[in-house]
Amino acid sequence: IMTYTLTGGCYCGDLRYETTGPPKAKAQCHCRECQYASGGGPNYFMVMPGDGFRYTQGSPATFTRDDLDEPVTREFCVRCGTHILTRRLDMADVVLKIGTLDDPAGGYKAPLAAIFTVDLQPYHMIPAGLPQIEGLPQRRRGHQILSSRQGAFAFSVGGFPALSDAEV
Repeated sequence: IMTYTLTGGCYCGDLRYETTGPPKAKAQCHCRECQYASGGGPNYFMVMPGDGFRYTQGSPATFTRDDLDEPVTREFCVRCGTHILTRRLDMADVVLKIGTLDDPAGGYKAPLAAIFTVDLQPYHMIPAGLPQIEGLPQRRRGHQILSSRQGAFAFSVGGFPALSDAEV
């Protein structure tokens, strides 16, 4: 898998970042929490190595719900509100929001799965043939097995398929 560097930032320019490493997953999330963060649509994201991510300008504000057993921490610009990434307690990698990339089309290309389709809204679009998972994949012996509307998929890192160089 190819390793490369991507740059991005928030809408107002106060936050800038650089992320290096191979993407570990690329998907679109339809959960209600992501709908709040995105303004109603699915959230397009990719999982990047946590040790390859750094802010090059500014410091993000953070938000973590205190009423959940396994909350995530969302990092965003305090000035314009742009949501940059999410950090999970059980994962060293970061969940990077695609709209913050300087070149979203070139850096992301396309999602490889749609997750949390249980919360899918009638106006959400999912590309034909894209695997649809009602929640998060279940972990089993270092791999994640997905049951979806298109059948069962064996996934590796973070529950998503390993990416080929063409998909990176």
